Amino acid sequence: MTELLKISLPDGSVREMEPGATPADVAAAIGPGLAKAAIAARVDGELRDINRPFEGDAELALVTNRDEDDALELARHDFAHVLAEAVQALWPGTQITFGPATDDGFYYDVKAPDSRDPFSMDDLPAIEEEMRRIIKADKPLRREVWTRQQLIEKWEAEGETFKAEWAKELPEHEELTVYWSGDDWLDMCRGPHLPSTGKLDPQAFKLMRVAGAYWRGDQKNAQLTRIYGTGWLNKKQLHAHLTRLEEAAKRDHRKLGREMDLFHLQEEAHGSVFWHPKGYRIWRELEAYMRRKMDGAGYREIKTPQLMDVRQWEQSGHWGKYAENMFAVPDMVPEVDDSGAGAHPSVAKDADWMAIKPMNCPAHVLVFKQGITSYRDLPIRLGEMGCCHRNEPHGALHGLMRVRQFTQDDAHIFCTEEQVVEEVRAFCSLAAQVYKDFGFSFAIKLALRPEKRLGSDADWDKAEQELRDAVEEAGMMSEEFGWEELEGEGAFYAPKLEWHLTDAIGRTWQVGTIQGDRVLPDRLDASYVGEDGDKHRPVMLHRAIFGSYERFIGILIEHFAGRLPVWLAPVQAVVATIVSDADDYAKEAVAKLEAAGIRVESDLRNEKINYKVREHSLAKVPHLLVVGNREAEEGTVAVRTLGEKDQRVMSLDEAIAMLRSAATPPDLR
Repeated sequence: MTELLKISLPDGSVREMEPGATPADVAAAIGPGLAKAAIAARVDGELRDINRPFEGDAELALVTNRDEDDALELARHDFAHVLAEAVQALWPGTQITFGPATDDGFYYDVKAPDSRDPFSMDDLPAIEEEMRRIIKADKPLRREVWTRQQLIEKWEAEGETFKAEWAKELPEHEELTVYWSGDDWLDMCRGPHLPSTGKLDPQAFKLMRVAGAYWRGDQKNAQLTRIYGTGWLNKKQLHAHLTRLEEAAKRDHRKLGREMDLFHLQEEAHGSVFWHPKGYRIWRELEAYMRRKMDGAGYREIKTPQLMDVRQWEQSGHWGKYAENMFAVPDMVPEVDDSGAGAHPSVAKDADWMAIKPMNCPAHVLVFKQGITSYRDLPIRLGEMGCCHRNEPHGALHGLMRVRQFTQDDAHIFCTEEQVVEEVRAFCSLAAQVYKDFGFSFAIKLALRPEKRLGSDADWDKAEQELRDAVEEAGMMSEEFGWEELEGEGAFYAPKLEWHLTDAIGRTWQVGTIQGDRVLPDRLDASYVGEDGDKHRPVMLHRAIFGSYERFIGILIEHFAGRLPVWLAPVQAVVATIVSDADDYAKEAVAKLEAAGIRVESDLRNEKINYKVREHSLAKVPHLLVVGNREAEEGTVAVRTLGEKDQRVMSLDEAIAMLRSAATPPDLR
């Protein structure tokens, strides 16, 4: 008698199934509704095809569209395969390579046949239509196991040189799988996939753009075309995503930065920002705000050098782990030839090397080490608005969000083992206050030890638990604060807490961090004298709230769509005249506003008022104070507030009081 398989379900029940049964059979046995809804399965925790037979007794969780993370991953993977099939159906001779799912969709790298030009945006409508035809055909997606030699012969026979090259490098005895779409198209893939193309919603995807790509990411190899798409579970999700993209484009900080005259970037300084007066005013307001918060929390501000000897970075461990992202310069004076043609330096073999700091922490240890520190002095909180440089690739640079030169609201806390939890708890509360002042909701996540790391497992165990304890004491280890632990995402020297902000259109940004570090104090020989008279190592907490001023300003611009709170706005009000007869009154109003501490400008140009309103709205000025003959006679102003349809007429003194209140930073109210 054949022994039945025991399939354990999430509710604790056990189903007995015949050998060769599949998760689809279990779903059918439970009921027709589930059989129709189930699209995949988790078998002993592994996501699998719903029609793949069990190999033995197993724990089973059936996957439906309600399991959105799994369902989206499957759908996007399938959209990529359907894209490749569609391109080959339309243009026989097209070679396909690889096509993974992405965070919001999918892409596939393909090479157009020699008979035509590379694919372009003009081809996307036809490809979309063919994809919908394949989806509506409801073609079964069927898994098969092949040998490496079968794959090589298949691809070579069909002129798929890229696939053949890849197949030749696969392990000879590894189980290799292909997936058929119906009986006429296949691709090699690990899977899993949906049961059929018809499980995709033909109205839930859109091809977005094409770009150049190189085979296997190497510019020495053949150039391919990468076709990008976005894919979702239904049309409603797709529409919401496209709306978010449209809104994000309107909020792009680079576009708004130009319109508001805040900053610019140019090739002469890749990845470094040229701040204009209005943009730097935002910076100064943020810096003043952060200084007040840090002063109130017991931090002492310091300033440390930009250049330090490479040997210092070797001792700290950064040179071995981070050298490729650091800028190094020889410690030498370049010779200049007598012709005046300029310097042509050559680096002497015995030259010492200096490195521009990518982070502030080693320098802060050196400050801590000056003099003798007692346990009574701890905790010591050292803060710095520290300018750093990191050698980011040109292609990775992105406005204010990814730069080479940046300034951190950085600080390091040196404390005893017993003080760690309280210091981290206090930081959690401080960070929460700051993000609340800017109107952000946030989630806290714990990034745990990476595979490559410094320090003992015991130290990592302790450091990770201290961060958990601190968040719990701060009352933030809950779903309300998005608590989550992230495996393998800590720094090489310490675990860290991360703060992920959610902006006005639902995007998340990782900003603040705090890390408990026992490695760097040891490597740089930092110590304090304990109550017992012996030397002890302090624990070093690395922390930041904004992260970098550049990126935080970029996030603020996009979050507020340029309509910054009045206290942050570079220009808080403009007094604009309707007629030139009101110029003197406008000048008087500006003088009074300036005396009240308001950042104000006047607009006395001989232009129509509607033109002035449009121009200052584009520049995102919060308040426009319009004055004409009547206002001059009555001592009033007509206030137009950005984003509001109606204007309010009030006395100049009332307007000044209103603006002073709005212009007061939240921590001073």
